[in-house]
Amino acid sequence: MAAIELSSPAHHRRTGYLLGLRMALVKVLSSLALLLGGGVIGREGPITQIAAAIFRAINRLQPAGWPQLSRQIALVTGGAARLAAAFNTPLGGIVFVVEELTQMPMARFRMAVFSTVIVAGLTAQSLLGSYLYLGFPKVTAPAGWFLATVALVAVVCGLTGAVFAKTLLWLGAYRQRFTSWRQQASWVVGCGLLLAALAYAVGPEGAGTGKPIINRLLFANDGQTPWYLFAVRYAGMALSYSGGGAGGIFATSLSAGAVLGDALCRLGHVPAQDRNLLILVSMVEFLTGVVRSPFTAAILVLEMMDRHSAIFQLLLSGMMAQAVASLVDPHSFYEHLKAGFLRETLTRPAPPAGPPRPTHPA
Repeated sequence: MAAIELSSPAHHRRTGYLLGLRMALVKVLSSLALLLGGGVIGREGPITQIAAAIFRAINRLQPAGWPQLSRQIALVTGGAARLAAAFNTPLGGIVFVVEELTQMPMARFRMAVFSTVIVAGLTAQSLLGSYLYLGFPKVTAPAGWFLATVALVAVVCGLTGAVFAKTLLWLGAYRQRFTSWRQQASWVVGCGLLLAALAYAVGPEGAGTGKPIINRLLFANDGQTPWYLFAVRYAGMALSYSGGGAGGIFATSLSAGAVLGDALCRLGHVPAQDRNLLILVSMVEFLTGVVRSPFTAAILVLEMMDRHSAIFQLLLSGMMAQAVASLVDPHSFYEHLKAGFLRETLTRPAPPAGPPRPTHPA
């Protein structure tokens, strides 16, 4: 988001600080280390920056005579490719671009984004096969009293997601007080040790992206989820993120929402036939509370399970969570991060202008 804003002619050379290929390599290694080490992160966050860096590099290397994408559209298409490939959710990638990444009229980037999403999705399917992130859970679509339950759960999950985003921002601001490498190293080691202690005390469900937890809650329905698991996942996400490694918050927010939704179902004695839908609704609401992208969250969960009958409940829950989360903070987590990246980038000296693009051979 910061690089897109800086892609104007006056500042476009500064985007290399945010989206250079060296940064992309570090992101790959850092994310891999966190995932192998059991960090409570998702892969989709670094993929956004990596994909945008690759698209930026390709765009800069094109000869001048070839058809050119604008700098903004090159970065936007990278963001769209990220979700399409990470979760096998092409519509989610498109909606994410429209809702979160850009304020440009859709006509400007429509064909580029659609083409990129198709290519990214087909590439991911050729490597991983055609799959659904969540499979085919049994979902009913009740109305009436259930909508009142959705509203109540939206208040809880939306507020909790917004508070979680504020927690991450507070931890990031606190860490910026450290000036020496010893202080930084002590913070990272402390986060790692605390996360390891949580994972040791709770077991495998205290680490990782949380996808196995979602599958168990939706398909096994064994009632074995400990009451404290949400607090452990909350702390694990905060420790993993504030340690400074590269990781996303989409997948882990979905799993946190699922655990919170399951706890609310048991607390409210929700009938078994409505339980799965309320868990899915909670996933949308918690993610919306964190990133403030209700339609992206709803479409993502819809595509992950291919249950069209739940679309209205998912959309309604996302909109309600958005309204509730705005009471905690009118700005999204990404908007706060974007402002910080803009300040950091603009305080650095602008790099010198590079050589002109090569012309197309005759």
